Amino acid sequence: MIISASRRTDIPAFYFPWFINRLKAGACMVRNPFNPKQEYEVSLKTEDVDAIVLWSKNPAPCMHMLDEVEKRGFRYLFLFTLNDYPASLEPHVPPVSARVRVFRDLADRIGSERVIWRYDPVIISNLTGYDYHEKAFAEIARKLEGSTSRVITSVVDFYRKTERRLKKLEPGLLCDRNASGSGRMKDLMKSFSSIAADAGIQLQTCAEEEDCGVKAGACIDGELIRDLWGIDIDTSRDRGQRAHCLCTRSKDIGAVDTCLHGCTYCYSTRSHEAAITNGRRHDPSGPFLLT
Repeated sequence: MIISASRRTDIPAFYFPWFINRLKAGACMVRNPFNPKQEYEVSLKTEDVDAIVLWSKNPAPCMHMLDEVEKRGFRYLFLFTLNDYPASLEPHVPPVSARVRVFRDLADRIGSERVIWRYDPVIISNLTGYDYHEKAFAEIARKLEGSTSRVITSVVDFYRKTERRLKKLEPGLLCDRNASGSGRMKDLMKSFSSIAADAGIQLQTCAEEEDCGVKAGACIDGELIRDLWGIDIDTSRDRGQRAHCLCTRSKDIGAVDTCLHGCTYCYSTRSHEAAITNGRRHDPSGPFLLT
């Protein structure tokens, strides 16, 4: 079993003491995000966990606690989302320079193969156009050379909650809702691929419905996990994800409406206010991430 920690929130940035406590306890409780009355236990015993995939925009707060994960014999890797967006889109993340340093420190510690860069999502707007992304991607790729071997990207999906928050930024920020699959987007992806290759990094897309001209891949990649640690695991596709998602099946232990980064485009949070309110209900010693 692969543990996803988590698509729904940033556990390394905000809830890692809880995560460590759950590893010590050998299990956690999770609510179905679509039916909160449905609760189930997820084993976190080392003999039941093939690997842990940690998703984060800023894992700096958890770095000093990784010893505890390693001491208990868990295999783990990071999906590190690193964009360079204006504060209107990412109001509560540290400066990109600080996050690049954390990325490099993390790669030095656990190895570049286990820190995967996510340049995600790509939002085309009057403030973040194609040239903006090409320049930002190139600058980050240059700084991450030698610290990762893979970068994953996708074009933003305009879900209802995403649309509601982005519209509040108009007319200061106007998004191009027809960018996905366009000729200019394909050209940008090809440019990303070339820039990444020059830095020794392989580009792939994530859950893209439109043809971006780049190889599709998985964020939670069972084959990568198998190859990293030489273990025999089930690499079948997770049917519970979006139609075009190629991720391997996993158990996600996060909770929606709890991430405190406040990113305007977030798929998992209704509002920053809701996340703050829910964050106050968090008990690091409790079985659920959100009591």
